[in-house]
Amino acid sequence: MGYNSVVCVKQVPDTKKVTGQAMREDGTVNRAALPAIFNPEDLNALEAALRVRDEHGGTVTVITMGLPSACDILRDALERGADRVALITDRRAAASDTLATSYILACAVRQLQPDLVFCGRQAIDGDTAQVGPQLAEKIGYTLMTYMEELQLEGRAARVKRNIGNGTETCRAQLPVLFTVMETANTPRPAAAKKVMKFKKARAAAEVAKAVEGALPAASPEERAAETRRRCDALAAQGLLIQQLNLDDLKADLSWCGGAGSPTRVHRIQSIVLTGGAYREFPPSDAGVGQLIGELIEDHTIG
Repeated sequence: MGYNSVVCVKQVPDTKKVTGQAMREDGTVNRAALPAIFNPEDLNALEAALRVRDEHGGTVTVITMGLPSACDILRDALERGADRVALITDRRAAASDTLATSYILACAVRQLQPDLVFCGRQAIDGDTAQVGPQLAEKIGYTLMTYMEELQLEGRAARVKRNIGNGTETCRAQLPVLFTVMETANTPRPAAAKKVMKFKKARAAAEVAKAVEGALPAASPEERAAETRRRCDALAAQGLLIQQLNLDDLKADLSWCGGAGSPTRVHRIQSIVLTGGAYREFPPSDAGVGQLIGELIEDHTIG
């Protein structure tokens, strides 16, 4: 029997390249100041779903919420083997915290009714690890966090969980939502043939932006007609990325964006680590003895 899986992914700023312009004064991330990447543990979640499909059959659908630029990671997902992808983009979803984000994702997942949902353990831009558990609660799926190994036995899932100082094995009936650890697997690279095919995949918003750049003097009606023509051509080739807004999801707007986000930034602190004085000790028995003596003297050890 096959299993239909949904993978929730996120495009995040590359936190390894943080600069002084990475945060705005209101506490939000200045995403324009950082390069965007596929959230690392979401790649592990995608790999877990792909392995289920490869072993048991079924489908893998990848969804993300964000600006049209988030289509970059959807193309990446297609190139790695996803069957379908969808972009949720809507200005009314701006400023969504984890509660609002999980609500919007829940509206999308309910429409798909998958057997399995995979999320990365957490995103590197927030480190809250809240969206997966909140999503499971909203869609009524059993939650299994910190997944490292997964075995499917008919309509049951057996999971080995990393609990920090050991592991725990759990079993639950489907449907189940998993949050996946980076230690669960090694994500497969993109396949060359799929890269050649899906590098031209686009969402309608991307097409509209390209048309605007190509036809600056055209009327709005002419641009709309050209956008439709290009989208129809992409759809005929299987290269049109599905694009959804909050109306498509039948979402309650009071639960979306700033209106549905109770999180508020209380304080922002800039932490600067500076180096102090240092001592060098010769790599000899005498030098090691001197080092140990000083560490004992200032009560660092002993």
